Amino acid sequence: MDINFNKNEDYNKLLVSDLKRRFAKVKLGGGQKRIDKHHEKGKMTARERVDYLLDSKAKSIEIGAFAGEDMYAEHGGCPSGGVVVKMGYIKGKQCIVVANDATVKAGAWFPITGKKNLRAQEISIENRLPIIYLVDSAGVYLPMQDEIFPDKEHFGRIFRNNAVMSSMGITQISAVMGSCVAGGAYLPIMSDEALIVDKTASIFLAGSYLVKAAIGESIDNETLGGATTHCEISGVTDYKAKDDKEALDKIKFIVDKIGDYDKAGFSKTQSFEPNENQDDIFGILPKERNAQYDMLEIIKRLVDNSEFEQYKEGYGKTILTGYARIDGWAVGIIANQRKLVKTKKGEMQFGGVIYNDSADKSTRFIANCNQKKIPLVFLQDVTGFMVGSKSEHGGIIKDGAKMVNAVSNSVVPKFTIIIGNSYGAGNYAMCGKAYDPRLIVAWPSAELAVMSGNSAAKVLLQIETASLKKRGEEITPEKEKELFDKIKSRYDKQISPYYAAARIWTDGIINPLETRTWISMGIEAANHAPIEKKFNMGVLQV
Repeated sequence: MDINFNKNEDYNKLLVSDLKRRFAKVKLGGGQKRIDKHHEKGKMTARERVDYLLDSKAKSIEIGAFAGEDMYAEHGGCPSGGVVVKMGYIKGKQCIVVANDATVKAGAWFPITGKKNLRAQEISIENRLPIIYLVDSAGVYLPMQDEIFPDKEHFGRIFRNNAVMSSMGITQISAVMGSCVAGGAYLPIMSDEALIVDKTASIFLAGSYLVKAAIGESIDNETLGGATTHCEISGVTDYKAKDDKEALDKIKFIVDKIGDYDKAGFSKTQSFEPNENQDDIFGILPKERNAQYDMLEIIKRLVDNSEFEQYKEGYGKTILTGYARIDGWAVGIIANQRKLVKTKKGEMQFGGVIYNDSADKSTRFIANCNQKKIPLVFLQDVTGFMVGSKSEHGGIIKDGAKMVNAVSNSVVPKFTIIIGNSYGAGNYAMCGKAYDPRLIVAWPSAELAVMSGNSAAKVLLQIETASLKKRGEEITPEKEKELFDKIKSRYDKQISPYYAAARIWTDGIINPLETRTWISMGIEAANHAPIEKKFNMGVLQV
């Protein structure tokens, strides 16, 4: 019996239990009472609609489930950003589905709602995936209109994307299943085809109250913009459905007729489960974020047959690079080695740190994968680049810049899994959100920040104590400890994976056992989009 393994296992499984508990709460949206009221109107909830639309026995992944977590408390919160986004299959065809959750502020758009919708469209655009919009929204959340309405990445960008996606030939289908007002009315009508549910749905630029105030006309919402009006008088919508299920069935019928897609041509063979027990991940991954472990053992539990062919195995050992398959898809893996390693010359190197040689190796490996058209998978547990005179004199900045350059200019799809630490420039070099991974997710054990909680708290403490001393305050050891604990507590909240997921810095927090599914579905999606750009790193500092 390995006591340390068992302690790690208990800790990590508790993190997964907490993840499941939090997700169960998120799935309730605006709460059970609002769900019941929704049902009383004869409507399905957003999640019920999405689940009915997607093939029941096929895999699916949810994007941004924790968007808005612990945000907008003064406005009553915005669970899951007030919108459900899933990647799944409709009649066997891979699609993105976006559904407004009308149990959350009547489906109104908060700033995070806009960001999440744009992320869904970004995934659709990058992967040329059909996208389905299930519209049930009161429009922009007026108390926060200044944060959602006028800027480049705000509400209006959605409709700009509708137009661009249409020009790219990406299928867009909308169903109006509740309110659809003002600027939001353009989304379904800028889609290829639009459906509307009779009696429970309406679409108009201005509702009856605003019409009365603006031009003095008295009219009810159904006559103004109901299903009969738009299917038989205005011609705005294309199909009328008697209820939610009929609307969703019509979408299935339409999607079923979509033709085949051009393929990128990534290598796919028969899928095999890892030979090593995947559950061992929980015992291998240490509780403490500064503890050592062998990342190779994690990789063996993620890849088919536990087969991983290392590239430059004996060189740049603090990063593991090599080829494998995940669910049959060929991948190139770049992973931070977290155990202490020794170079051939006898130099000790810290795990999780990027050195000159490991940065150099990674750059070359990324180039190789682009040459061979192999998708890249980054497994992050990185504290940053090595510092000190030896590294600086050795040119760590230029070697790190080469790695960042290669990641930035890579044309094969990239996927990032944040396993543990994701600190500072290490986050960038290992394909953080700013470097356009097709999907980026975190395990519950992840931490994202410019530096670790302890390091940041010590730096901030020095600044705080210096400021207090200037004001003539005496700093006792007790006062110093109180300040440190307060600073670290605040900082620790910000490095939580939930803090990152709430702001869509990641696409989600997942059970480690779901990693293979996310990567596999991600590569399948990416295979819809042939690579059109040549790999070119440009000028490199040598």
